[in-house]
Amino acid sequence: MSRLRDNQDSRSRADLLVEIGTEELPPQTLIRLGQTFGTALAAELANQGLVENPKINWFATPRRLAARITGVKRQQPDQISERRGPALAKAFNDQGEPTSAASGFARSLGVGVEALERLETEKGAWLVHRSSQHGQSAKALVPGCIENAVNALPVAKRMRWGDSDVEFVRPVHWLVVLHGKQTIHCRLLNVSSGNLSAGHRFMAKQPVKITCASSYEIDLKSAGQVIADFSVRRRMISRQIARLANRAGGVPVVDPGLLDLVTGLVEKPHSLLGSFDVSFVKMPTEVLVSSMRDHQKYFHLVDEQGTLLPCFIAVSNIRSKQPARVRQGNERVLKARLSDARFFWDEDRRRTLESRVTSLKSVTFHHRLGSLYDKTLRLEILAGQLARHLGQDPSLSSRAARLSKADLVSDMVGEFPNLQGTMGRHYADHDGEKRAVSRAIEEHYLPRQAGDSLPGSGLGRIVSLTDRVDSLVGLFSAGEEPSGDRDPYALRRAALGIIRILIEKRIDLDITTLIDMSVDAYQQTDCPIEQEAPMRVSDFLVERYRALYLAAGFRNDEITAVTQTGATHPLDFDRRLKAVARFRRLRAAASLAGANKRIRNILRRVDQDVPLQFNDSLFEHQAERDLAAALVRISTAVWPLIERSDYTRALKQLAGLGEPVDRFFDDVMVMAENPDQRSNRLALLNQLASLFLAIADISHLQPTD
Repeated sequence: MSRLRDNQDSRSRADLLVEIGTEELPPQTLIRLGQTFGTALAAELANQGLVENPKINWFATPRRLAARITGVKRQQPDQISERRGPALAKAFNDQGEPTSAASGFARSLGVGVEALERLETEKGAWLVHRSSQHGQSAKALVPGCIENAVNALPVAKRMRWGDSDVEFVRPVHWLVVLHGKQTIHCRLLNVSSGNLSAGHRFMAKQPVKITCASSYEIDLKSAGQVIADFSVRRRMISRQIARLANRAGGVPVVDPGLLDLVTGLVEKPHSLLGSFDVSFVKMPTEVLVSSMRDHQKYFHLVDEQGTLLPCFIAVSNIRSKQPARVRQGNERVLKARLSDARFFWDEDRRRTLESRVTSLKSVTFHHRLGSLYDKTLRLEILAGQLARHLGQDPSLSSRAARLSKADLVSDMVGEFPNLQGTMGRHYADHDGEKRAVSRAIEEHYLPRQAGDSLPGSGLGRIVSLTDRVDSLVGLFSAGEEPSGDRDPYALRRAALGIIRILIEKRIDLDITTLIDMSVDAYQQTDCPIEQEAPMRVSDFLVERYRALYLAAGFRNDEITAVTQTGATHPLDFDRRLKAVARFRRLRAAASLAGANKRIRNILRRVDQDVPLQFNDSLFEHQAERDLAAALVRISTAVWPLIERSDYTRALKQLAGLGEPVDRFFDDVMVMAENPDQRSNRLALLNQLASLFLAIADISHLQPTD
């Protein structure tokens, strides 16, 4: 019986394979395209009831996107539809005859009233019509699923080709759709489906027949010389690199991003070892690595001490019959690149960074904010001010800020933009600048992206902060603040960089102070700032807390509780938030949060100003006397802790108010008829709320499981 059931199930289900053959796909997005296509296709099939809990295999090469979904049904289950009509009380009159409501409902469905059923629920009874629709075949449904999955692909800009209106990331040449061994015939993306794929562009001239969905990888590899699975190709490249590096006596530096990129460029990888003239090693290592990695997509090697070796590993898409010629070709191309770099290196050093500063006048920062030279003048002023505020050397800070952008007009950075800052450091060292200045020139670009390292030196942190706040203040004033997904100047990244530096490097600085310094620098250089811009920048920076701390695992309500205090001091914000997170784990936290919410609601409904001072003689109940006494006692202990920013101990002390607050609300009517008593009780609650608000607005804390 069990074997019979298994056989029946195998006949009713089969793996589904969809392969879209294209011109060369963009390697940078190949992983995302492949994963999204597989996930989207499985979701569409599930929506049609054709699959449950499927295993998704996605495939991506330069010339194809493919997905295999396991256990796809050949027939959609029958569809049961239910349509609710009028309530029974309105469907029949006192004689039990159908009303116009019941008759009209039945007529709209093309059935008699007698065909309707009754639905009993806790909320009442209704007439209902149930109908069964025979499930459609996979043949009929799969083409629509594929089309929807294709439309869901994250493609920024789609292409058209020929005279067709069809759009896709690249022109499409073939389409394979197999359900088990059976071809599902359809026409999508201006091509007709079949079971014929294409092999390697250079090593397989004949079409490749895909026998069935499950044999896809085997068929492509054996007959087409294609490794369809992205992860398999990636592992092959890693093994080849390790083997060649061992042969060369070096250690390969395998950047994961470069490995993914190279994997997306080949359908069957063949790696080779090459070398370059050792004289090029006299140039900065970063230049050599950038030439190999960014321009040529080569992997470089180092010795056990981390020193760059004069060799590289390239990954080819073909296995040549003359590998020596292929290696020589790669070496020749790299030699030309490195020769150009050496020329730039020698020429750039003929001029000092200082002499290049005035050349920044020809580079526009923003049409309303001037050139990069104008920005440099502002940074010079701002860095000096900030250094004095933080107890650093203002002359060194101003010098580093003045030279920070000078390498942007060098030939080397013009050829290798990713070396901005790095070349500035090398040229500053060559010019005899102080080491702290050279280091700050490179570090001021940090952090470049989320999770990146921060500037390691105090001078580097100062220039990094000044560069970012200058951009924020100026561009907000110029109307360039981010909206939605639009952030062309990466201002969100700049804001997060400021906050990370201040918090992680424990810098005692209020962001409003930093913004005011930046506004002053703009005014000193005759570039006035729009009046509302500083406040908008401050709000923008404070809102970045949320993204930063949510990613760190803090709860949204904890973050809101602290932001409601108007805290603009990142380091202080960090202390408050961590204290709130610890506080909510205390036994009294939930009731105190609820009490604070109740207090805020009461105070919000009061029309007049509520005093902070209460009168002991007006107390009528013991509960209000006890709360007042506890409040006075705990306030005496808490305020010194708040002044020392010891918010954790302060909130722990405030947790002792839990019991007297609960008794107060149990025994006391706050809104008493007597106006003096009412005002006195409101004053007591106002003082309580103000005490908590000095740390955080805990009324925003939500109950936890």
